[in-house]
Amino acid sequence: MRIATFDDGRMGVVANDDTVLDITDLSERYEPLGPGDLLPDLITHFGDLEAELQARIVAGGGIPLADVDLHSPLARPGKIICLMGNYREGTDRPLQILDLFFKSPEGMSGDGDTVVLPPHQADIFHHEAEIAVVIGREAKDLGEAEAMDAVFGYVAFNDVSARGLGRSGINSFLGKSFDTFAAFGPWIVTKDEIPDPQGLHITVDVNGERRQDYSTSDMERPVKELMTYISSVTTLHPGDVICCGTNHQGLGSMQDGDAVTTTVSGIGSFTVHVRDEHARAWQRGVDKEAGERVKASAQHPVAAGTGGSSS
Repeated sequence: MRIATFDDGRMGVVANDDTVLDITDLSERYEPLGPGDLLPDLITHFGDLEAELQARIVAGGGIPLADVDLHSPLARPGKIICLMGNYREGTDRPLQILDLFFKSPEGMSGDGDTVVLPPHQADIFHHEAEIAVVIGREAKDLGEAEAMDAVFGYVAFNDVSARGLGRSGINSFLGKSFDTFAAFGPWIVTKDEIPDPQGLHITVDVNGERRQDYSTSDMERPVKELMTYISSVTTLHPGDVICCGTNHQGLGSMQDGDAVTTTVSGIGSFTVHVRDEHARAWQRGVDKEAGERVKASAQHPVAAGTGGSSS
């Protein structure tokens, strides 16, 4: 099932690739879990609502998808937890120490929205295409056997990134958390439609030019392991998001006037547009130096207790 947010914050189910069924009334049946965001309520009660949702899909009707404005399917997640790296990128390096950072939930953008580059003097602004996991229930200290039970679904993600801000090595939040820099879309696909998140194909096209092009099979730590480890650190709640990291081979600049399309097989595509009031310019095409820097960076094997399963 594909869960979308459209028009003035309404919730919908996308049916037959070209129709959206308004299901806002179902979410509104329940006591709101938070202001202005119906998604956590829908996720929390999804088990009770699924049969009715399926019946509505079978009944048909709805609004042509072309007649609605899609927004980020995540209005304001409680947490956006991001992986640093997490792909082998064509190397045989030792398993990396698992490292995470938070991205600001104020930065949400979605299909058709504009990513606004701030005036800060970044070295460059990069796209980073990823898959993200949407949490389906409260979860703490998950074992591997139950880790995937806490997943609600998956969404495509562009982790827009400003390079060179702050101190070297500790600037992830600063370079990642400007408004509009958390681009999600086009909708959330429930986990039953993606039985293996390690078999997805991810691409980025900028103005029609292919940039990133890789498979989630290259992840160092699969989704199950991420769920297990991260839940040992912090309690996860419905609607929280875990962004699984990117393959840096194929990164490129985002600059004024660009149309950046992120596609994940099994999920779909969404496009954001870029505005830079300062009209700064960087080299077009793939930033090969950025990819090579990742490959050449110092590698450290995982120390005991720093990653992997918590069970």
